[in-house]
Amino acid sequence: MAVTIGEIHVGDSASAWRDAGFSVDSDAVARIGDVRVRLAGQGSGIVGWTLRGLPVDGHIDGIPTASSVTDAPEPAAHPNGVTEIDHVVLLSPNLSRTISSLSAIGLHPRRERDAELGGQPMRQIFFRLGPVILEVVGSPSATAGGPSSLWGITYVVEDIDATAAFFGDHALRVKDAVQPGRRITTVKHRDLGMSVRTAMISPPILGA
Repeated sequence: MAVTIGEIHVGDSASAWRDAGFSVDSDAVARIGDVRVRLAGQGSGIVGWTLRGLPVDGHIDGIPTASSVTDAPEPAAHPNGVTEIDHVVLLSPNLSRTISSLSAIGLHPRRERDAELGGQPMRQIFFRLGPVILEVVGSPSATAGGPSSLWGITYVVEDIDATAAFFGDHALRVKDAVQPGRRITTVKHRDLGMSVRTAMISPPILGA
């Protein structure tokens, strides 16, 4: 069975996400594509996740991880235009260790990309978890001993210009994405009471 994301657990309040244009059910869950985002109302950032196809509960390189057998949800309609999750960003202090942890549950890199962040070399390594991409980011030379963390989420939206207009001054200017033919905007998440770094991207180009 392929490993896919069942739930992402976030410390934010449901009201903050509703104010940001997400539809949130009465049980504090936002159904986004085939993933449930569960809002705890206490804490900060992404605090853990569940994965379908995972044989046992545990940690993946320090990230609290539980096995899930729940079916994918019926996606909700969101006023901000979000239709699904494009990718989740995992920050790694030790790329080789993180890749080994992911390999142990049957995930293998699909591609890599070298770039810079703040003038420092950075490597992006991409994995596929069903329809969602996991983007692992870290210094190619770092070997720190701390845990990895789930850092941010980028969502696919139907109309990137309409979504940017929805957020107004709470979003940066829409620009070309790294992916050819796609456009992206970053949401000023803290303005909205959200603790998860958030971006919105136009749909994938078929055949690209």
